[in-house]
Amino acid sequence: MTPAEIERLGERAEAMLEELAAISEDADRLTRRFLTPEHRRAAHLVGQWMAEAGMAVSEDQLATVRGHYARAGGTDGANRVPRLLIGSHIDTVINAGKYDGMFGVVAGILAVEHFRDADKRFDFAIDVLAFGDEEGSRFPTVLSSSAALAGNFEQRWLAGTDADGVALATAMRDYGLDPDAAGGAALTPEEALAYVEVHIEQGPVLEHQGAPLGIVTSIAGQFRTRVAVRGMAGHAGTVPMTLRRDALVAASEMVVAAEAIAKAHPEAAMVATVGTLKVMPGAANVVPDGVDFVLDLRAASDAPRHAALATFMARCEEIAAARGCTVGFDTYHDCPTAACAPWLQEGLAASLERLGLPAPRLVSGAGHDGQSMSKLTDFAMLFVRCRDGISHNPLEFAATTDMGLAVAALIGFIAAFDPKQRPA
Repeated sequence: MTPAEIERLGERAEAMLEELAAISEDADRLTRRFLTPEHRRAAHLVGQWMAEAGMAVSEDQLATVRGHYARAGGTDGANRVPRLLIGSHIDTVINAGKYDGMFGVVAGILAVEHFRDADKRFDFAIDVLAFGDEEGSRFPTVLSSSAALAGNFEQRWLAGTDADGVALATAMRDYGLDPDAAGGAALTPEEALAYVEVHIEQGPVLEHQGAPLGIVTSIAGQFRTRVAVRGMAGHAGTVPMTLRRDALVAASEMVVAAEAIAKAHPEAAMVATVGTLKVMPGAANVVPDGVDFVLDLRAASDAPRHAALATFMARCEEIAAARGCTVGFDTYHDCPTAACAPWLQEGLAASLERLGLPAPRLVSGAGHDGQSMSKLTDFAMLFVRCRDGISHNPLEFAATTDMGLAVAALIGFIAAFDPKQRPA
C-alpha cells in the first residue's frame, strides 16, 4: 500500500469521525450515551456505512450494530459460520473527543470496504461490531453490549437506573429492544475465531516513543464501587465544629485515602479515581448529611487490585467511625485483567513490520470491550498514537497519517489471518 493510499484511508476515517461527532445530545459538546435518540442516529449512520461497504447489517438486543461480510463461496444466510470479529464502541463519555471507540468501528468498515473493492473474501466471515455501552456513562453497567455478545449478560443489570430514574429495561423497550431477549445476542465460541480492536491509546507512551502504532499486551483490571457516606445535617452557623457529623468531610478523607493507596502500588500501575460526587442536601448553609461517590480502581494485575479495595474499605470504615458517620459499599463492576492472545499479537506485529513500522508492546490502563470478549474468544488490540495522550476530552486527537497506517495494518492483519495458528 502506497503512502498516498494510506493517507487517503486516514482522511476518509477523519471525515467519517467528523460526521459521527455531529450526532450529540448537546449542541456545544459531544455527548452520546447508550440507548438515547442520538445513539440510535449514530447506529443508523454506522449501519449505512456498513451496508455501503458490502456488509449485511443487523442489530442485536443490546443495540450492537453488526456488519457481516460473508466468507468465500456466497452468502452465509442463517448459518452459524466462523468469523473474525472486529469492533469498538460508538457511545461516549460526557464532553467527549471524537476518536475514542468510534475510530475502531470506522477502521473495521474501511478494512472490509478494501476487500470488497478488491473482490476478496476469505474462508471465514468478518463481522464489524459497533457496541453501545462501553463507557458506562448512563447506567450503572459497563460493557453490557459486548458482554451480551460474549454470552455474559447479567439480568440484574436490567433494573439499574440512570440519573433520571429510567431503568435499563425501560430504555431498551423505548429503543425498540426486548430486554427478555438479551441472552439471544450471544455468539458461540465456535463462531468467534478472534476479536481484534483498533483504538487510540488514550495515553502518552506511543507519542513518547515516536511510534504511530503499538500492540496491547493486556488490559488492566477494574473495579467501580459506589460509596455511600451518611452523617447528620445541621445548621451551618450553629453546629460547633467539634460536634459535627459532616458526611462531606468524611468523604473527602476517603477520596484522599484512595489516592494514597493507589500511589503505594506503583509496581501494579495502580490508579484510583473519583470522578463523580453527590452532596446532600446540597445547600450552602447546611452541614452535609450524605455523600455518594464512585471509586474507579484499576491495576495491571488482579491480586493487588483486590487487596487495595479491601484496604480502602477498611480505611473508609475507620474514617466514618472517627467522624460519627456510616459508610456503605456497592461494587457493581469487577472486570479482571485480560491478557491479549500472543498469537494475535504476533499477527499484528507482522503486519506492522510489513509496513516498515516498529511494533512496541504496552499495557492498556483503560478498559475496553476486549475484556468482555476475552470470555468468548482470544482477543488483541492495536493502539494508535494520540496527541499528548489526551482522551475523554474534546482535545483528543489522532493524526490522519497514523489512522491511515492503523487501517492499513488492520487490512494486512486480516489478509494474513489464519485461524489454524490459534494454539489448541
